Amino acid sequence: MKIYTKKGDAGDTSLFGGQRVSKSSLRIEAYGTVDELNSVLGVSLSHGIHARSKELLDEIQKQLFVLGSDLATPPSKKIKIDRIQESEITFLEQAIDELEEHLEPLTSFILPGGSPAGANLHVGRTVCRRAERLAVECSKEDEISEEAIKYLNRLSDFLFVLARFENKQSGNEETKWLPNS
Repeated sequence: MKIYTKKGDAGDTSLFGGQRVSKSSLRIEAYGTVDELNSVLGVSLSHGIHARSKELLDEIQKQLFVLGSDLATPPSKKIKIDRIQESEITFLEQAIDELEEHLEPLTSFILPGGSPAGANLHVGRTVCRRAERLAVECSKEDEISEEAIKYLNRLSDFLFVLARFENKQSGNEETKWLPNS
């Protein structure tokens, strides 16, 4: 199988089910940003992260493939695909609760940074927020599953907590943001 098909040379692509849409459509932007996020998490994994972080990110990368398919397939289509479910949202919430047990409560905003893995997870959090904004915007014009949007919201919270966890595991103190006043 060749990697290039030439079908998108005119600036459009196919959704699952065969519908052709512009590559600049909000749906394509949303699932393309989820793909970008998955790559950012791959970079985080390359930094030699804590074993529990690796377990969690391995699972999340798999979930992001499901999310990408979910966003690429309008819910009204009769196509049978895996979709993000409440169970994946619960997985993230349980992981956040578990990781927070190892962290000091926040008393101020913190600046993104720290270890290479921690800083990269902060980048992932911001890419996730962008994917969420795009999915929400797309949902105003097209049908997007509610679970996909909830998942993205919870995932950005998880990535923030995981960045803090990684920084603590690597001995990097958080830099508090203190207003100048």
